[in-house]
Amino acid sequence: MAAVCGWLLRCGGYLPPHQIVRHGSKAVTRHRKPLHILRQKLLAVTEYIPPKPAIPERCIRAPKQEVKEPFGFEKLLRREVEVTFRENKMITVFQNNSIKSDDLKLLRHRLLKHDIRMKFFPNQILRSCLETTKYRNLLPLFIGHNIVIVSKEPKAKELLQTVRNTTQISLLGACIEDVLFSRQGVVNYSRLPGMQIIRGEIVSGLTLMTSQTCQLLQSGPAHLTALLEQYVKQQSEAATGLKEPENLEQKEIQGSPGS
Repeated sequence: MAAVCGWLLRCGGYLPPHQIVRHGSKAVTRHRKPLHILRQKLLAVTEYIPPKPAIPERCIRAPKQEVKEPFGFEKLLRREVEVTFRENKMITVFQNNSIKSDDLKLLRHRLLKHDIRMKFFPNQILRSCLETTKYRNLLPLFIGHNIVIVSKEPKAKELLQTVRNTTQISLLGACIEDVLFSRQGVVNYSRLPGMQIIRGEIVSGLTLMTSQTCQLLQSGPAHLTALLEQYVKQQSEAATGLKEPENLEQKEIQGSPGS
């Protein structure tokens, strides 16, 4: 090949470009043979299994709970719930049994005549707000569709008279002046007399007790005075009785010499 190239160069011929390429041997690729089935079983049987701890890790470390911040509307509802339960002395919970919107508007208007208001709150908001307050015993009542009827003064009688003809809602319970009442308890509370009558009875009872006390304190001196008066009277009568016989004797003695 080299001689041919030299001859072509001497003859002034054209030499095409060429490139020397080195061809090496191919790499030997060996595939790993799969393990025998008996060896696989032996390795599986003899595999190390670490012992489980006596106390599970989930019991040692408390799970991390993500604290979700309430949204703006939720904050507004929470604030309204706190204000409602703080400013009202009577809080009643009713079950809403698919009352019509027209009947609900009419009932709300009739309650406003007695200064009794109707509130609607989601159960989730009520539970989260009342869970750590003194009203937590009311939480079992907030199930399903509820209506919260409140008033600044305890007006159980007016409330029951207003909702008596509305059969689509039913009373579940109430909290009146920080005291929890059942349905029958609210009915019994409404039958109690008014505050003015109770105050009058208390005043009359107190005046009767004071008058009796004064009579008891005055009975001893009055009795002693009566006894002393009776004693003086008896002594005066005895003295007058002795003087009368003496006067008679003197008159008889004076009359005897003259005769």
